[in-house]
Amino acid sequence: MNLFNKPTLSTDERDIIDSITQNGAGRKKGEERLFNRYAYFIKEAIYKHSLSEEDAFDLYSDTIISAIEKIASGSFEGRSSLKTWLYSIFHNKYVDLLRKKTTNKNSIHHTLSISDLLLQVSDHSKTIVQKLVDKTDWEILRERLVQVGESCRQMLLLWADGYSDKDIAGLMEYKTSDVVKTSRLRCLEKLKQLYRKT
Repeated sequence: MNLFNKPTLSTDERDIIDSITQNGAGRKKGEERLFNRYAYFIKEAIYKHSLSEEDAFDLYSDTIISAIEKIASGSFEGRSSLKTWLYSIFHNKYVDLLRKKTTNKNSIHHTLSISDLLLQVSDHSKTIVQKLVDKTDWEILRERLVQVGESCRQMLLLWADGYSDKDIAGLMEYKTSDVVKTSRLRCLEKLKQLYRKT
């Protein structure tokens, strides 16, 4: 049964999904279209839920990363429109954020593992790559950077060298700095997963 012929998906949504299941430039284009199409979720989260712009953007980026992974793996079943499905992911991540903030307020003194700390690092604090260099052997980091793939490796090294998302967008031929940030967060997540396995 071809799920993409269901009436719940518009032609444009099917095109985005088809692009994301490709490799190379086609996939990158599909990811950009997905990110840009529902970016208004960020403003809605700021106004409806009183989130900071940074929290709303991070929430949206996490939603897009999760959606891309599910679409690429074939686990998106197309039972609802892409917008409805994305909004449910976004809402669940918002609830998780609220729980996390409530838990953090209630616990004054507690220890965190390095992987927990990495989850809470924002762009304004020390970069994850820099933390990993500080905490681990440079050779191990080099091996992990090779394992995440050439595109991720290049992006993370540029970012660690102080290039902005806008600079990276120009150098790596991404359309916008927002797409770079989403891709970079996905690359950091891959890197983090590799460190968890060791």
